[in-house]
Amino acid sequence: QVQVVESGGGLVQAGGSLSLSCAASGNIFSITAVGWYRQAPGKQRELVASISSGSTTTYADSVKGRFTIFRNNTRNTLYLQMNGLKPEDTAVYFCNAAGRLTTYRDYNSWGQGTQVTVSS
Repeated sequence: QVQVVESGGGLVQAGGSLSLSCAASGNIFSITAVGWYRQAPGKQRELVASISSGSTTTYADSVKGRFTIFRNNTRNTLYLQMNGLKPEDTAVYFCNAAGRLTTYRDYNSWGQGTQVTVSS
């Protein structure tokens, strides 16, 4: 009932930058929290950054000072600006959106993921 689609991944050299976008669509009444997660091969999915409806942000220690999360509430879109990329940032990045549908039921939706590869 809520579709989440990521875009913007790719291959970049260490020290470079990438921007990820995530668009949520469907019977959305509200989006209370959105976030970016990543999963590297052989590792568990981990939180990269999240932002609340009040624009409170949370970052993993490993990306603080390098990544910036922001959202456009009008367009139900989430962004992740990644600077100073390192090879250890290589992973599939997933967008997650949670909130309430127009039917007043809660939802928690994931995108399919976008690959980010950082070469050394």
